[in-house]
Order: sequence, then structure tokens, then C-alpha cells
Amino acid sequence: MPARGDHDARRRDVSAAVWRVLAARGFGGLTLRAVAAEMGASTGLLTHYFPSKRELLRHALDVADEHTSARERTAPRGPGLAALRAALLDVLPLTAEATAMNRVWVSSWDAALSDPELGGRETERYARWRTGLRAHVEAAQRLGELPADADPGDLTLVAASFAHGLVVQALFAPGHIPAERQLRLLDRFLAGLAAGGAAPAGG
Repeated sequence: MPARGDHDARRRDVSAAVWRVLAARGFGGLTLRAVAAEMGASTGLLTHYFPSKRELLRHALDVADEHTSARERTAPRGPGLAALRAALLDVLPLTAEATAMNRVWVSSWDAALSDPELGGRETERYARWRTGLRAHVEAAQRLGELPADADPGDLTLVAASFAHGLVVQALFAPGHIPAERQLRLLDRFLAGLAAGGAAPAGG
């Protein structure tokens, strides 16, 4: 039996190969054969780790989560609206790395929507993201940067929907929606939110 250190090292190699396949082909191109070819190994080796495609997909989501958590974050210039802007900037495909990461997540939606367990994981992940955004929204309302009478949950959902919508548009039309335009659109959106143009009334 291989030593524990060897096993852990091999698993790290497998995870790195899974990520490279995801970045190049998305979840639609993720197969045991593709990961094995990326590693220069046999598919038999990988079945030791992933006895089924579902296990491979579950691990791939873990790997994507790890890469997302480890990425460098935008430092906010302050609380409230500035922090909300920084959080939304972290989602947009403004760099090659961020574009690759977004392509991975968007490609995961089909698997998540068709599998209740995987879908549940994604539901929880997006709920955590919205919770973080809501904290910035509520801080902005306390600071008078966003309408105090607006429902913070609705404002959060509007902000999250704007960011995801812009991600999808930019992924499919990168030449038409480069980083500079994304930044401009985000600032216009936040200005409109602050002015109450996209702020649903509370109560």
C-alpha cells in the first residue's frame, strides 16, 4: 500500500489535472479519460479516486471552490457601497484568470441543475455569496449611500443578478464587453442603485 504522503501527493496531482481540464474544457469536457490524458496516466488509476462520473463532478466542484477561495480579492476602499463594489468586481471576468474561473462555474450549471445533490451545493454556495453581499448593502444603507427604505434583500438580489448577467454577456462577447466596459457598467449600475433607480421599496 502506498505511503500516506504518496497518496496525498497523487491526489494533489489529480486535483491539479482536474482544474486544468475544467479551465480548458469546462464541466462538459470533464471526463476520466480527459483527466488521465492530462496527467499522462491511465483511467484505471483515476477510478481508484472516482468510481463514478458523479464522484468526479463532486470533486471538481470542490476543486473549483478551492481555486475560487484562494484567488486574490479586491481590497475595498471602505465599507458600504465601496465594499459592495469590490465584492462585485471579484465576480466579473476582468482578467484571464477570472475569465477562466467564470467559464468553469457557468459550465457547472448544467450538472448542478440536473443533479439534486450537486444543485443543493450550488444553492448553498450562492446563498453564502448573497449573505456576504447583503452585509455590504445594509452597511451602505446605514451610511446613507443606498435608500434606507429599500428592502436590503431585494437590493442584494438585484446586485447579484446584475453581476451574473454581466458575467454571462462578457463570456460570450469578450471583444464587445472588455474589462473597461464592465467597470463602466458596474459603476453606472451602482450609481443608479444609490439614486434609487433600481432600488425596490421596502415593506
